[in-house]
Parts: sequence; C-alpha cells; structure tokens
Amino acid sequence: MPETIDPGEVRFFCGSSHPQLAADITRYLGIPLDQTKITRFSNDNLYIQLGASVRSRKVYILQSLSPPVNDHLMELFMMLDIARGASAAEVHAIIPYFSFARSDKKDAPRVSITARLVADLLRTAGATHAMTMVLHSPQVHGFFSIPIDPLTSRLVFKNYFQQFDLSGTIVVAPDVGHAKSAARFATNLGLPITAGDKERISDTEVRINIVGQQVRGYERALIHDDEIATGHSILKLSEILLAQGVREIWVACTHGVFVGGGLERLAAVPEITQIVTTDTVYTPPEKRHPKLHTLSVAPVFGEAIRSNYLRRSIGDLFVFGEDGS
Repeated sequence: MPETIDPGEVRFFCGSSHPQLAADITRYLGIPLDQTKITRFSNDNLYIQLGASVRSRKVYILQSLSPPVNDHLMELFMMLDIARGASAAEVHAIIPYFSFARSDKKDAPRVSITARLVADLLRTAGATHAMTMVLHSPQVHGFFSIPIDPLTSRLVFKNYFQQFDLSGTIVVAPDVGHAKSAARFATNLGLPITAGDKERISDTEVRINIVGQQVRGYERALIHDDEIATGHSILKLSEILLAQGVREIWVACTHGVFVGGGLERLAAVPEITQIVTTDTVYTPPEKRHPKLHTLSVAPVFGEAIRSNYLRRSIGDLFVFGEDGS
C-alpha cells in the first residue's frame, strides 16, 4: 500500500486546458481537486481566483500548453503568481505538454528562443519546481533555473503495445533527432529500429528519406514520435513506408495535438489502422476518431507527485533514466 499524501498539506488546482487530467491525477492520489474561478472582464482581461487557502502549503497547478496556447500560458502565470503571493510553501507547475519546447534554438535572424523565455517567466511568476512529459527538444531541460522533472511516457506505450502480436513489426522514428528515444522504445518491445532523415521546408511541408535499416520485409511499421500537430510529417513518412512494401502502419505519439485536420488526415489513410497517443493534450469527444486510442498518463504524474511529496527519487519515471523514453 503506497504512502498517502496528507490532503491538509497540499492544494491541487488546474487551469482550463485539461480539467479531466487534473481530476484523474487527484483521484489517483486520493486528494481533492480544488476549485479555480476563471472569468474575463469586459476588456478581455483574465480574472482568476484560487478557491482554497494555500498559505504554507505545497501547491500543485496543472496546465497543459495546448491551443489556445497563449491564453493557457497566461492562466498558468497568474495562478503561479497567486499561489506565491498567498504564501504557499512550494509552487509546482505541472505542465504535461510544454509546447514551447519546439522553440529551442535561434535558427533565423531576429527570432526568440521562446522555450528559454517561458522557462524564465515560470520562475518569475512563482514556480519553485516544474514537471512535464517528453520535451520535443531535450536540451530545453537546461533552460530552466528551477528544478524540472521531464517524465517518460514509455511505460504507458509499452503496456499498451505488448498486448498485440508484434511479429513482422519495425519501429520507425520520423527523424534522426528522435532516433535515440525510438531506439529505447524499440528495445523495450524487442523490435528493430530505423529512422527517417527529415528536412522541414515549412510548417506544413517536409522532405523525408529512410536511413539506417530499411523496412523491406516488414509488414508493419510502428511510427514513434514525441508529438503530432498537423500530421504532414507522418503522412509523408507513411507514403515512403508503403512504397517500400509495408502493409500496415501504427502511429504512436506522446502529445496528440492534432490541429488543422491532422487527426482526420492520418485516419483517412486506410493502412494506418491505429493512432495511439496519451492524454497530455485534451481531445474533445466530437474530434475523436475510431482509430484514435488515448492512454492515460495520470498514474505517471500521480506517482511523480507522490514521490516529490515524500521526498523520494523519481528516477524510474524520469525521461532520461535507465527505464526512460
């Protein structure tokens, strides 16, 4: 029986991005989800009030940076500031999907390295610690001047895919930048691995070639990526895989952002029979598709929060740990 969290010592709040995940995590931990009042003034300014006293308590605030990203980010800043200003002992920012991890370098003149900027602003707003899952660019971890725990989704996917017959399956990473993560995932399932060489032309146009081990001779490809937005990269890679003789494709990603018709675009390919993601990003019921399978990461965040509260190591849940993704 795991040790419990004293509900009197903690407060758990969430913004408007993903109340369902917040409810699942607090249910897993056996603590209440406290109310947050979020409204707007007539001039469109946000008004937020936390619904329970946080004085001298450990405060956990969950907000996924999903669309509308800027609104959700502002909500998070304000909630962190409220907790700090109301004398919370600790303020933990729980950010399942940190979308700004894509902006990790200066790849054009006069652009912002926004991931670093947001990391700095989280500290300025009042966060004493942050927790997220599978950063798009691992080096973003180093942008934070407060402790941050990037958690892995790998065990969630392992438990799901192990229920299937995986014979004739090869894991494919869309680009060499994510080949290490895909390789750990493939090794965990006992599968071979190959990768694509991706060159991004624009936000909706990519050029991909298969490198490393070829996929000829494999009937099924399991594409493993950290996030999918418009789906154009996965669609292009799927065309290449099918041209090389693959007959069935499974797609797995931690963050199913699915904007601009991305989910519908992938689901329309007959050979793509499964699209598997986690609930770091909320997908409304009306946008779900029969091919979409959403896995819960509430137990992962729940165990990480419990370990943090009990001052225990979270090495087994850490993205770069021995069992990480």
